Amino acid sequence: MTTIIQARADNLDDLVPLFDGYRIFYKQKSDVPLARKFLLERMQKNESCIFLAYFNNRPAGFTQLYTTFSSVTLQHVYILNDLYVDVDYRKKGIGEALLERAKEFCQTKGYKGLALETAIDNPAQRLYERLGWKKDTHCFHYFWTSEPSS
Repeated sequence: MTTIIQARADNLDDLVPLFDGYRIFYKQKSDVPLARKFLLERMQKNESCIFLAYFNNRPAGFTQLYTTFSSVTLQHVYILNDLYVDVDYRKKGIGEALLERAKEFCQTKGYKGLALETAIDNPAQRLYERLGWKKDTHCFHYFWTSEPSS
């Protein structure tokens, strides 16, 4: 059975190992203390909304949403920045449940919608499309990386 809660600071012991696993999945070095600090700061500053999924009362996955804005439509938008399900809990509907909870939360807040970015070879694209997400075909996304000053 899957249960999803909005994570708070007292859920960090359950959330941090998942967040660290997420970062490792994306080829980052494990850093549990820094992961804890990062998540706690987001919570304390109300800079994100994190949903934590439990499967049979065990932490199994999470998604993290950040607020941004559309200047064109003059509305709030959520960026679904992180979505992760522990390898032991995949294929149990947890990712789908987290995505549906994020959509419900967005609608409750009256936001325009949710945006996400994923690797072009990510098999989760089939899940996104099945749940009504549309791939952008009218624009490209670019990213500039700041180099440290010398």
